[in-house]
Amino acid sequence: MAAYAVVVRDGAVLLTRLAPRVSRQEVWTLPGGGVEHGEEPRDAVVREVREETGLDVTVGESARVHTGRRPNARWNGRRADVHSVRLVFDGYVPVDAPAPRVLEVDGSTADARWWPVADVVAGRVPVTPLVVDALATHRPFRMQRTAAYALVVRGGPGDGSGDGSVLLTRVSDRGFHTGLWTLPGGGVDHGESPADAAAREVREETGLEVEVGPVVHVADESIRGTAPNGRDEEFHAIQIVLAATVAAGSRDVAPVAEAGGTSDAVAWVPLASIIDGSVPVHPLVRAALDAAG
Repeated sequence: MAAYAVVVRDGAVLLTRLAPRVSRQEVWTLPGGGVEHGEEPRDAVVREVREETGLDVTVGESARVHTGRRPNARWNGRRADVHSVRLVFDGYVPVDAPAPRVLEVDGSTADARWWPVADVVAGRVPVTPLVVDALATHRPFRMQRTAAYALVVRGGPGDGSGDGSVLLTRVSDRGFHTGLWTLPGGGVDHGESPADAAAREVREETGLEVEVGPVVHVADESIRGTAPNGRDEEFHAIQIVLAATVAAGSRDVAPVAEAGGTSDAVAWVPLASIIDGSVPVHPLVRAALDAAG
């Protein structure tokens, strides 16, 4: 009984090379190994991936079962009729994880690295049948999220500042749209209203307090890619944009970007720079401005 992880990220799969004592030829397989007596399979995967790649993996709750039989295999120095049951879990590691490296000494693993999935599927990488089967049945995690955003415009009706700019945050390398400027906002927590979520997210991402008004735009977006936690996802976002104004006590406070989140900068961006395209923005920004008039 053995447990393995198929870890796909940014079009690459995490594989380990079998040590020469296991295979004289170069062969790559999924990180994983035998489940010890009394050990939970998910715990075994985490332990094996750590030993073979040096990475801390998070694995899903369910696994796909692969079985195989080798009637005349060598096992512990003798011939044996080996029947193996292999549990393959979907796993993921953080996007900022270090490069893989083998930690175990004198084990069955000689190397660890990320291989392009396209090269593996095309047969350009010598792999075990388990890798081929696991990639054929792997599906990205399906994630749907409702998010609330705040459209905060200075120089709009009742504002009086007259500078015609929009409060935007820039997507960090932990997000799906790295480098684009977008509206401050994020996921609506369970039991939280969109208005409260928008105010909370603005506070977290910019340090400003806002008064949230009516809904001005609703959109949705589907993305296939790597989530901030490193998981391969099919992400569907429901995006609710609400009008907002900076609260009186925050009007003289400069916005400050949060640390360690999916945004790495915050600024009041001139409307003219959005219109002429000199500042790259997420399509949601233009759609919300058009809807708000």
